[in-house]
Amino acid sequence: MSLVSEIIVRLKDGQTVFQTVAGAVEFSVIEKNRLASPGAYVMSAEEGSSPNERLNGKVLQRLETDIAVLIVVDNLSGTLGSAAGDELEDLKSFVRSRLLGFVPASGVEPITHVSGEIVKASGGTVWFEDRFSAPSYLEQSS
Repeated sequence: MSLVSEIIVRLKDGQTVFQTVAGAVEFSVIEKNRLASPGAYVMSAEEGSSPNERLNGKVLQRLETDIAVLIVVDNLSGTLGSAAGDELEDLKSFVRSRLLGFVPASGVEPITHVSGEIVKASGGTVWFEDRFSAPSYLEQSS
């Protein structure tokens, strides 16, 4: 199972607060085919590798993968859509509580939080991107 798939399963597991938890493909068509709100869309955002850690033999590199969790919430209730902002705070807390410290099967260290920012806010819909770091290792195969 891929890292993104593991995180999707973790966000869907148990008492999830999301109506939709999906990946990059579903997010790519969100403007044309809006799924139920609130939604969380998980994708690999950026990867960076450290230099080779071995002097001889097979290549071994630490890989830092930034995972983006895009939270999309529609909520037109409240003054000027203010309820969407309140709901967003609860959704961010849920995502962070599920991912902080989680060690995926494909990882080597616990997931940590990197950053978060509003990507878009319009017409009662807020899009927020939360980024997490998920370290692993790349090793040359035989």
